[in-house]
Amino acid sequence: MLRCKFNLLRISADGLNCIMGLLGLLALGGRSAYGGFLTVGDHVITVQYGARERSAIVHVPVRAPERRDIPVIINFHGGGGHASNEQEYALMDRLADRQLFLAVYPNGTGRFSKRLLTWNAGSCCGYAAVHQIDDIGFVRVLIDKIAEVMPIDRRRIYATGLSNGAMMAHRLAAEAADLIAAVAPIAGGMVLPVIKSRRAIPVMHIHSLDDPRALYAGGLGPPFPFTNSRVFHPNIDQMISRWVKHNGCSAEPAIDRQLESKEPRQSATRYVYRGCREGSEVVLWKLSGAGHVWPGGKPKVLERILGPSTEIIDANQEMWDFFQRFSLPS
Repeated sequence: MLRCKFNLLRISADGLNCIMGLLGLLALGGRSAYGGFLTVGDHVITVQYGARERSAIVHVPVRAPERRDIPVIINFHGGGGHASNEQEYALMDRLADRQLFLAVYPNGTGRFSKRLLTWNAGSCCGYAAVHQIDDIGFVRVLIDKIAEVMPIDRRRIYATGLSNGAMMAHRLAAEAADLIAAVAPIAGGMVLPVIKSRRAIPVMHIHSLDDPRALYAGGLGPPFPFTNSRVFHPNIDQMISRWVKHNGCSAEPAIDRQLESKEPRQSATRYVYRGCREGSEVVLWKLSGAGHVWPGGKPKVLERILGPSTEIIDANQEMWDFFQRFSLPS
């Protein structure tokens, strides 16, 4: 269902987009411009895979009924999370409405059907890794299902995620390069011994030096809250070197942006590895002063566990600017 929020005396760009979407729905009688496709708003998509019912929230942006070949960003929740809290936390729907892409929030698996869910990203995490859940297969089936109900652009499917969800995005890049055009993981490194994809994969990674949980320097992280479960994290600089080598990029990066804030005291530096094969690129946003968080996402969430939130960059905008430059080869 489409919901608009705006001040009648001062309508923002988001509010104007929302009004246009409502007018479009009224003109269409609540139906999609292309018969059978989803209407504007949030929809729960379910598929059967691996003898399980799996699901995802699909946010259809305002004015999507006017378009074909819509890009897709798959946004994976962190370990112990679920689709709806990732949607609420990452605040990606606002950008999806402005830029006209589908924001897709899949659910992982766990002992409970709707809570405390994880992704099998390789050596991590929890239920999904222990039970060797085929999450790559699930994503493929999910994309096929979405293609039945929305006119998506198969050459422009991207992946991101936080923590264990970031690890899952890295796994898609490493093992499903025929499906995913580019990735932008946040606060979670690749936990796979081998990059199987032959294609060069554009990768943007965002991570804080002061992340208290997915340690930037690598090593065994602290226990998950209320458990004795701990995760071994990769050294992020070494992980980036693996992607640089795989993509055939120049070994030394260029620093093309440096940002600082005084209150709170935080910084962000953007390192870009160019000269990569097949026109790809590797980008590292190295933050300081921020915690295990989604930059520009919902602020002050579980700060005692995750550390300080940050607005030093808007991760959604940064990854969208990055994604727009890449698509799968024809």
